Amino acid sequence: MGIEGVALLAAGLAAAAGAAVGLRRLHKRPRRSTAASTAAEGRSIAEALRATSRRLGEQLDAALGRGPRPADVVLAELEEVLVAADVGTTTAAMLVRRVRERLGARADATTIRAALAGEMETLLAAAPPAVPSARPWVVLVTGVNGVGKTTTVGKLAALHSAAGRRVLLVAADTFRAAAAEQLAVWAERTGADLVRHAPGAAPSAVVYDGIRAAVARDRDVVLVDTAGRLHTRENLMEELAKIRRVLAREATGAPHETFLVLDATTGQNAVAQARAFTEAVGATGIVLTKVDGTARGGVVLAVRHELGLPVRYLGVGEGAGDLRPFDAREFVEALLAPSALQNRQQEHKLRRQLGEEDEAGRCE
Repeated sequence: MGIEGVALLAAGLAAAAGAAVGLRRLHKRPRRSTAASTAAEGRSIAEALRATSRRLGEQLDAALGRGPRPADVVLAELEEVLVAADVGTTTAAMLVRRVRERLGARADATTIRAALAGEMETLLAAAPPAVPSARPWVVLVTGVNGVGKTTTVGKLAALHSAAGRRVLLVAADTFRAAAAEQLAVWAERTGADLVRHAPGAAPSAVVYDGIRAAVARDRDVVLVDTAGRLHTRENLMEELAKIRRVLAREATGAPHETFLVLDATTGQNAVAQARAFTEAVGATGIVLTKVDGTARGGVVLAVRHELGLPVRYLGVGEGAGDLRPFDAREFVEALLAPSALQNRQQEHKLRRQLGEEDEAGRCE
C-alpha cells in the first residue's frame, strides 16, 4: 500500500472513531451530582422493616387466626403481641383500647387488623416539617454517643444538597476525636463546608465560628453535630443549653429545628433517653436510626405516643441515601405487611378458585 493509501486508511479510522465517540456522547445520560444521586438511592422503609414486619405478622396471625373467639380474648392477645414488638405497655394498651372502642362487638380478625392499622396511622400522623425559610436555617442534632448522630448529620447534608441548598457542617462534638474526621468525609461527599476546631475545644466556640462562617459565605443550611459526652465534668445538658444560647444570639430564631437521634435497637431505653434530652434541649423532632437492625421497630409508636414528638426521619441503612423522610401511612403499611403465612393462604385460595388445587391444598 502506498503512502496515499495509508493516509486515507488512517483518516477513515479516525473518522469512524470520532463517529463512535459522538454516538456515545449522544446516548450518554447527564450525570447527577454525587449528593443528589446518593440521596435519591437507598433502601426503602419496607425493606428496613422486613424483620419487624415478619415477626409482628407471624404473631398477629397466631393471635387473630385461631378461629371464632370472644373479642376480649383476641384483643388481650393483640396487646401482648404489640408489647413484644417493643410498642411499649402504655402505647399498646392505648392502641388496643381504641381498637375496642372503634369496633365494639364487631371485632373479628379482619376488622381488628384494619382498625389497628388505622389507629397506628392516626397516632403517627403529624404536620409536615417546616420548609427552610430563614438563612441560614440552623438544625441542631443531639443524642447520646453511639446512636448515629454524625452519620445522620452527613445524610441530612446529602438530602439538603440534593434539594439545591448550600450546606455548612459544624463539628461541635469535640469530645470524640473521630467525630470531626468523620464529618469531614461527609462534607467532601456532599459538597458541604465544614467548620471544626481542635479536639477538646469548647463546643459553643465551634458553633459561634460556624454560624459566623455560614453568614459570611451565605450558606442556606447549618447542621450542628453535638457530643453525647464531654471531656469535663460539666453537665452535658448545660453545654447543650449554652450552644442553644449561642445559636439564638447569632442567628434569628435558631435553632430552627432540634433533632433528637435515637437508636431503634435499644428499644424502650430510647424512650428514656428521649425524655431527658427533650426536657433539656426542647427537641422538635425524632430521627430513629438503625431501624433495619432490629425486629422491634414498634418502638417508633412508643416514641411518638409517650413523647408527643413527630418522627421526622428513619435511618434504614449505612448508605448516604438511607435516611428516609418519615411517612405515617408508608410506615404502617410496611409494618403490617402481609406475612408469609397470609401470602400462602391467599395463594392457595386463588388456586382453588382456578381449579388448580383441591381443598387440602394439593396441586392437581
